[in-house]
Amino acid sequence: MNEGNRISVVINTRNAAQHLQQVLDAVRGFDEVLVCDMESSDATVSIAEANGCRVVTFPKADHKSAEPARTFAIQQASCPWVLVVDADEIVTPELRDYLYRRIADPDCPAGLYIPRLNRFMLRYTRSISYDRQLRFFKREGTVWPPYVHTFPTVEGRTERIPASAKNVRFIHLADETIADLVRKTDAYTDGEMQKRASKHYGAGGLIGRPAWRFFRNYILKLGFRDGLPGLVRAGMDALYQFVLVAKMIEKQYRNKQ
Repeated sequence: MNEGNRISVVINTRNAAQHLQQVLDAVRGFDEVLVCDMESSDATVSIAEANGCRVVTFPKADHKSAEPARTFAIQQASCPWVLVVDADEIVTPELRDYLYRRIADPDCPAGLYIPRLNRFMLRYTRSISYDRQLRFFKREGTVWPPYVHTFPTVEGRTERIPASAKNVRFIHLADETIADLVRKTDAYTDGEMQKRASKHYGAGGLIGRPAWRFFRNYILKLGFRDGLPGLVRAGMDALYQFVLVAKMIEKQYRNKQ
């Protein structure tokens, strides 16, 4: 194989033993699997080592998400192309084959947005399915901002894998509960405030951002076709935006004191 057509799978982990074996089974056949662990206390590292993965460590410190470790992990990869996979995501065989076909094409973009199929309340729901993640790119020059809900900065052209490409996707194994979403809302909004430090919000943002997010997920993304789970999920996404803006307004008030 051409050395330029090799792919490293990079998986960031922190106490990720629950789904890790399934995830690793799905990425056999790639040129390298690198696990960047944030000081797990469960069997994560043992599972990775037993599967022949290369394991590197990034200090957990007080980080609430994997994003601060992303750039470090990408830089440790040995192949010119990198596929970033979460520790609860399955790479379909069709996705693997698609990526190798694309990098063999001289006109391949520097980055690809990959569709992801998501679960909520025991079903795959339309409103949160097929969200596209920029997870495949050339390693050289790529930097991942250390904030939640961000995409990497890639040097060069990016494209979206079309939804018509059958089964070319990630499958998200996690079936998040309401309790999971509430916990993540608190933790992730804290992190996202750093990314939005220069923003200033008032009543318009407090009402408008949640309303738009609900409309987008429930109407535009057809969440209404998923019954009550679709309604609940759209409401939780709206709540996330309300909490984020409310925290930023609170910070603005406190900074004035």
